[in-house]
Amino acid sequence: MSINWMGVFPAVTTKFTAQDELDFNMININLEAQLAAGANGIILGGSLGEASVLSDEEKFELLSHTLKVVNGRVPVLLNIAEPTTKKAVAAAKKAEELGANGLMLLPPMRYFADQEETLAFFEAVALSTPLPIMIYNNPVDYKIEVTLEMFEVLSKHPNIQAVKESTRDISNVTRMINRFGDRFKILTGVDPLAMESLVMGAHGWVAGLVDAFPKETVAIFRLVKQNRIQEALTIYRWFLPVLELDIHPKLVQYIKLAETATGIGTETVRAPRLAIKGEERERVLKVINDALANRPQLPEGSWGI
Repeated sequence: MSINWMGVFPAVTTKFTAQDELDFNMININLEAQLAAGANGIILGGSLGEASVLSDEEKFELLSHTLKVVNGRVPVLLNIAEPTTKKAVAAAKKAEELGANGLMLLPPMRYFADQEETLAFFEAVALSTPLPIMIYNNPVDYKIEVTLEMFEVLSKHPNIQAVKESTRDISNVTRMINRFGDRFKILTGVDPLAMESLVMGAHGWVAGLVDAFPKETVAIFRLVKQNRIQEALTIYRWFLPVLELDIHPKLVQYIKLAETATGIGTETVRAPRLAIKGEERERVLKVINDALANRPQLPEGSWGI
């Protein structure tokens, strides 16, 4: 099995109703907005998708529903963020059974695994399924770095095909390419470093603010890859204050507020998260509203199916 790892892969938020149930109507609205803008894949149950507060049943219900809505138009990936190898392997097998096209895989949760333990965890999942896997390398938030030496070990598994590069070290894109050539596809995972990473050779973008601004996100990616750097830079400079909402501990609340402002989401989060209020809310809304007031006209052909 393989995935074309080029392009924009939205890490979609999980929509909830006021009754704290999955909001399938709003899920559909956002999915169609992503697909209409030209997204190249959909990632479910990531950090932005509030994975830590979803039950297993909800994750798999969300996967089954999304697969039906997307209907093969782009790959659908399920994120695996589990505290035990046993649960991670079970989740991978269930995702395969339900028809997922691939997996995004985090290191063990809630335990600071060493290099040997982390590799054993990744390899156990890789050996349990033929599904293509993208390793999520985010030592800033999850404290475990997947080093070049670890990727050397993982390279023997053909279904480990990509990395979500979230080290926040732009040079790591070049290090990966210098060491492995085209063996691993690299997808930038930090919105405020996205254009820089794409210029340095990243193949794709696992994006967060795409959830609220799908067309602009796709436009930046396509323009960079067409070497239309100045056109991409104009949009990126407009977008950067909004993209920086992606690197705050309350990125879920912030991005859901942006989705609400653009009409393709709701603000509802699941406790213990709470909707932001007061000065914080006004500050975030100002960033969003300033962007909306100056939303750029996108070059023809830079977004869409």
